[in-house]
Amino acid sequence: MNELNAPALAVFAVLFALVTVLGFFAARWRRADLHQLHEWGLGGRRFGTVVTWFLLGGDLYTAYTFVAVPALVFGQGAIGFFAMPYTIIAYPFVFVVMPRLWSVSHRHGYITAADFVRGRFDSGALALAVAATGILATMPYIALQLVGIQVVLGAMGVQGSGWMSDLPLVGAFVILAAYTYQSGLRAPALIAVVKDAIIYITVIAAVIVIPAKLGGYAAIFASVPPAKLILVPPSPGTLGQFSAYSTLAFGSALALFLYPHSMTGVLSSSGRAVIRRNSAMLPAYSFLLGLIALLGYMAVAAKVDKLPAFAAGFQQYGPNFAVPALFLDLFPPWFVGFAFAAIAIGALVPAAIMSIAAANLFTRNVYKEFLRPNCAGKEEATVAKVASLVVKFGALAFIVLVPQKYAIQLQLLGGVWILQTFPSVVVGLYTRRLHRWGLLAGWATGMAFGTWMASTLSFKGSVYTLHISGLAVPGYAALWALIANFAVAIVVSAAVNGAGVAPGRDATRAEDYGE
Repeated sequence: MNELNAPALAVFAVLFALVTVLGFFAARWRRADLHQLHEWGLGGRRFGTVVTWFLLGGDLYTAYTFVAVPALVFGQGAIGFFAMPYTIIAYPFVFVVMPRLWSVSHRHGYITAADFVRGRFDSGALALAVAATGILATMPYIALQLVGIQVVLGAMGVQGSGWMSDLPLVGAFVILAAYTYQSGLRAPALIAVVKDAIIYITVIAAVIVIPAKLGGYAAIFASVPPAKLILVPPSPGTLGQFSAYSTLAFGSALALFLYPHSMTGVLSSSGRAVIRRNSAMLPAYSFLLGLIALLGYMAVAAKVDKLPAFAAGFQQYGPNFAVPALFLDLFPPWFVGFAFAAIAIGALVPAAIMSIAAANLFTRNVYKEFLRPNCAGKEEATVAKVASLVVKFGALAFIVLVPQKYAIQLQLLGGVWILQTFPSVVVGLYTRRLHRWGLLAGWATGMAFGTWMASTLSFKGSVYTLHISGLAVPGYAALWALIANFAVAIVVSAAVNGAGVAPGRDATRAEDYGE
């Protein structure tokens, strides 16, 4: 790991340079006034089916997915495959729900989910809660994109001591910040096309070449310990991995499109039909995800953690080094550079979208709502551009200054937090029976309960065990927190409605949600 892999680094650098050029060129692609927030932050809401497909794919399937899913399979086995059913569950949800959000947002000029909540419930406090949650959940997610870049740079021997070791990472993010500032959402949308092509080539080559070198899939599965091939069956008194697996899948599916970057991808679409078509087409990425997960078993079969050449890599990065080690062991250096570029570019695309989404939230729901209500469109866009820089470099400082293991643990809270916006955003698309004060109380309860559960796990996991009538039920903490959220929201809403507290004026109408 310590020797510089010059051929791999050369291929990596060429592909990285290509996407950098595309990022700056994107400002001229579908030219528009990028001094307007809806143009800079949502691409003018003009992306069609093909561009949206690549954008959402680049948005949802990140470098950390490429590294972490097989790492989980490599380290813990079958439970790592929970990512497969949750993406399958998510897309029917998107097909039904997101066209309604797009319609009402398009008609009222909403740019964020918090904008919709502000108009629907006439509550700046509730909108601020949704915006703050989105930013909070996004920051460690951006930081974790850097983990993928760190791992592949280290795997190619790009290292140093002290602050020098972070220079390549800082350089990559400075370039990302520059073209995102200039081109807005158009940059990751255009780069996502290249990113997806490289990733598909890498994965298809991997699932053909690696099994051929390891004796075929039968030999791979035969070499995996039986305990890692299936979920551990429940023992008396507990539902064990079965409830953990199912709640992780279901809770993650509900949370996936609540993240600000997912919302940004949806709202940048040119119409409801585009969203529905993509809901039908995006499961192609679920197939790809399944192939990526199998790399974890291939790494087990190749025994990459036992090879002396990779001991330092596993010591520094843990199971996250499994996929890079697998490629270093079984592919020629030039293809290693190609594959590592796929991982790094797979980090830059979602990091750009996430920073734009967080900037949109800050600009619309903090700056304009509370600081400068009468700011002009150009000022909005300028503030968003600056905010996107702050978010990026905040994430960069986080990953450089805080030990990597804590960044990974903190990211587990992302899903716990963002799912607490479900009642306000998703339920709010269909009904106002939940009072704005009930929703705010429910949100606060869910955030507090979810964070407390994660803290009892020392922020090292997201599966918390409830004990119900003598039965231990391990489950995703985000889902338990959401249940508490709903319970409090319903009770408080009934109380304040009964007391005659005004629900606020609804800025939307029933026809705003339709075709």
